[in-house]
Amino acid sequence: MFSLQNLDPADYRQRTRKSSLILILIFAALGMGLASLLVIIWGTPNGNHFRLNLTGVLLGLVITLLLVKQVFSKQPFMKEAIYGWHLKRNLMRVTNKMHRIKDLAAVNQPEALKLLRFYHLALEQMHRLEGDDTALLELKVDKLATEEKMLSLGMTIDYNYLDPAWLETLKQPVI
Repeated sequence: MFSLQNLDPADYRQRTRKSSLILILIFAALGMGLASLLVIIWGTPNGNHFRLNLTGVLLGLVITLLLVKQVFSKQPFMKEAIYGWHLKRNLMRVTNKMHRIKDLAAVNQPEALKLLRFYHLALEQMHRLEGDDTALLELKVDKLATEEKMLSLGMTIDYNYLDPAWLETLKQPVI
């Protein structure tokens, strides 16, 4: 289950920039270092080293990705970047089923309304974290309409988490 966290947008942007810079520097060092090493080991004088350089850069990319997945994702400096990735990934899970969600929400299906509520809150948070004020204004009308509908049905609007079971209910036929 994914839950929204209360993060300061300015702090979030500063920390994600820092973690991105660290990863870029690691990738650049690995890519250039491995490319140079391959040329030193297998290169020939006055030869074309494009393939060796490309192989070194690709190896640097693979090693960087493995380091991110296995080592860096557990480090405190990556916390905000990992959260942002999870936020966008879960938003995409909902977005991919939005047509079905809207159809079910129109007939007051509770899980569809909960998904729509989570979607609006998560999208709002993503826009705030990224400093996209224009998109926040566009989202406000839909968010308020969903809130009003849920309250009129006697539902709570405190759905700052995504329950995977809600997505499973979308597979069931509309009654």
